[in-house]
Amino acid sequence: MSSYLPHVIVLIGPTASGKTELAIEIAEYFKTRIHNIDSRQIYKSMNIGTAKPSENQQKQIKHFLIDIEEPIRPINVKQFQAIAQKSIKKEIKQDNLPFLVGGSGLYMNSITKGFFVPDVPPQYNLRKQLEELGQEKCWELLKNCDPISIKKINFADHIRTIRALEVFYVTGKPLSIQKIQKPPSWRILELGLDRDNLKERILQRTKNMFLSGIIDETSHLISKYGSDLPILETIGYRECKDVLNNHSTIDKAIELTTKKTIQFAKRQKTWFRNKNNPLWLNNKNLLKDAIIKIESFLG
Repeated sequence: MSSYLPHVIVLIGPTASGKTELAIEIAEYFKTRIHNIDSRQIYKSMNIGTAKPSENQQKQIKHFLIDIEEPIRPINVKQFQAIAQKSIKKEIKQDNLPFLVGGSGLYMNSITKGFFVPDVPPQYNLRKQLEELGQEKCWELLKNCDPISIKKINFADHIRTIRALEVFYVTGKPLSIQKIQKPPSWRILELGLDRDNLKERILQRTKNMFLSGIIDETSHLISKYGSDLPILETIGYRECKDVLNNHSTIDKAIELTTKKTIQFAKRQKTWFRNKNNPLWLNNKNLLKDAIIKIESFLG
């Protein structure tokens, strides 16, 4: 019986770090295709606000796990995990090298580390209430209802704190007793991409989104699915809704979207540091460093 394990390449990094562009260069060099692991790019009609790979980029390199569902039908982590694993296993069966790219740490780790999480869809009203309470109070709440999770979640990890509370309030059981881990039988190389000038990149990308028509995209989503569409409460779209409702100006929307994105990127970096520990790429020559690391891994 062969002891060979399929090889899988992973590229992670915070939003606006340039994952898409680098991933395409890597995929071209190794003649492979890309599995996009992103919690918002899985939805149709959400292109500008999610920084989805362009049509030309998708023609350049085949991308999987993009535009797989309508925004009105949310896909939770457990559902996405099943869809992604099926797609990746198909690549492996065809003797292709799976290449996973994304910034959604929970979605990525559900696949690469085999987390089986409770089947609890996002509770947007509850999340909003917890956001308003602030991290310190949420942390105290979690300490009382799920002390085991407290030992595994960093105090600054706002996203995981709220998710653990969300699961507790919906199921009545602590997240810590509902999670199991069964890693897939793959050899995984995890590469990390970060930038010293990330704040400047986020500001520039936000400006480009507004110049490219994110407000029109938001208006289209509202006309098609209604203004109560939960995913329109995410960064960028929320600010566009305020502009459309005359509650904000475009300049203020850009400023607030940039600020929120920088905060989100900071949380992503905390997650990747604590939960992934990838091989970070040398910013002086990203592609060259990635090729060296991948070729060494593939042997």
